[in-house]
Amino acid sequence: MITVRGVGLRAGARLLLSDVSFTVSPGDRIGLVGRNGAGKTTLMTALAGRSKPAGGVITHTGPVGFLAQDSRAADPAVTVIDRILSARGLDAALRRLRAAEVAMAEADGHGALERAMAGYARAEAAFQAGGGYAAEAEAARVAAGLGLPDRVMREPVGALSGGQRRRVELARILFAGHGGTLLLDEPTNHLDADSVAWLRTFLQSYQGGLVMISHESRLLADIVNRVFHLDATRATIDIHNTGWDTYLAQRKADERRRTRERANGERKAASLHAQAEKMKARSSTAVMAKSMARRADRMLAELEPARRAEKVARIRLPEPQPCGRVPLGAVSLAKSYGDHRVLSGVDLAMDRGSRLVILGLNGAGKTTLLRLLAGVEQPDAGRVVHGHGLRLGYFAQEHDTLDAARTVRQNLAAAAPHLTEGEARRVLGAFLFTGDDADKPTRVLSGGEKTRLALAGLVHSGANVLLLDEPTNNLDPASRGEVLAAVGAYPGAIVMVTHDEGAIDALRPDRVLLLPDADEDLWSEDYRDLVALA
Repeated sequence: MITVRGVGLRAGARLLLSDVSFTVSPGDRIGLVGRNGAGKTTLMTALAGRSKPAGGVITHTGPVGFLAQDSRAADPAVTVIDRILSARGLDAALRRLRAAEVAMAEADGHGALERAMAGYARAEAAFQAGGGYAAEAEAARVAAGLGLPDRVMREPVGALSGGQRRRVELARILFAGHGGTLLLDEPTNHLDADSVAWLRTFLQSYQGGLVMISHESRLLADIVNRVFHLDATRATIDIHNTGWDTYLAQRKADERRRTRERANGERKAASLHAQAEKMKARSSTAVMAKSMARRADRMLAELEPARRAEKVARIRLPEPQPCGRVPLGAVSLAKSYGDHRVLSGVDLAMDRGSRLVILGLNGAGKTTLLRLLAGVEQPDAGRVVHGHGLRLGYFAQEHDTLDAARTVRQNLAAAAPHLTEGEARRVLGAFLFTGDDADKPTRVLSGGEKTRLALAGLVHSGANVLLLDEPTNNLDPASRGEVLAAVGAYPGAIVMVTHDEGAIDALRPDRVLLLPDADEDLWSEDYRDLVALA
């Protein structure tokens, strides 16, 4: 399947992994874990053949399906069904079959009809050889399992919401099948509870290899039978041939053992040093004292070093500038993509310091509404109203506010041009971009790193209204906790789209807007069940 021999990985000048070897075989369901920035996405990209390692060799002996964190398809004009079918090359075969059907319908004369029928027979044979109508039905079943409604199957991918595009790419990878290796980077992003349950069942029964990056502990516990932990401090991978719950228990037990052994060793060494100090004053025991001191030093050197706690970004949100009583509003907003009406008649008034959560199924228009409020897109009807002193801060779920061609430092400079070089370095350091990390191109960052960089750009914005679209996606538990604490402490107004119940607890919303009907209500715990379905 996949064989890794002596592989090293770098991100710019920083060493991520050194001399790593392992195999991914049929039946392996590997959870790839580690803090944000440890190199998980970089390793996954190398396993997929999308990038070359700094050293060593990666070989494939079967098909590989790769779900990257960037869900944008290569061609936004292609239809959803064609995008999914393309995983097996069936999209081209189906287009030739449709063209042959048109040719038969438009054939003029007996000779032309015979040629068209012969062309149709060839096109149908090629289509059936790839699985034919059964494969098309299978693609539809996978799409339905991931919550893509039948009405979107003939729509262009570019007309879909970010969550729907993500589902299309996941459906395409799962449809590819054939018992190859699946490489899934945060596959549950944008999935509702029903779709996560369907995905869990699919992966549990999958017979090929699987490598999955996820911060969903319950999914890892239900799926994986091996855990690869990327240790950023040692630039290596700790391989555990166990399930997730056993791995966590072993990790805790190992940490307790290391702490106990180190404490015992340090205590014995300290005792030897104390004895040596007493003995060195007398000439008759001075030689023995030196020997005891050297022995104590060897004991300390042989102890397994204490593991350093992994750094966590000190995430904070901006100090809001003064503003009027209603800094942001909307009147009768409407937006369509082609013939599909996404939003209609949305009215909104955000009071100073108010907190609103937007709920709705994928495709209901949540991200579209935030993009309209942020001015990234223009409504077909209605208007966005800017009140006195409005300062908007927008966090996009697809990190659209970041320029992939710029470096980390250049993106921060674009978001906060008033910062001096030293101030910018301090902000980036607080968000774990230290040293040469500041000069990394943004396109090579993992999803969690992009999230941190986008949030760093908000810190000195003075924003008094924040538009947050899935701000906890791609984050490790520690970074997620920092983001939620920052949301809870922020005194300005917040409009949030999330499927994370923990984010709701941090936000403490006073109102809820339900899409696509644009019904607004006071927040009640009765709405909590809708969060995971959003």
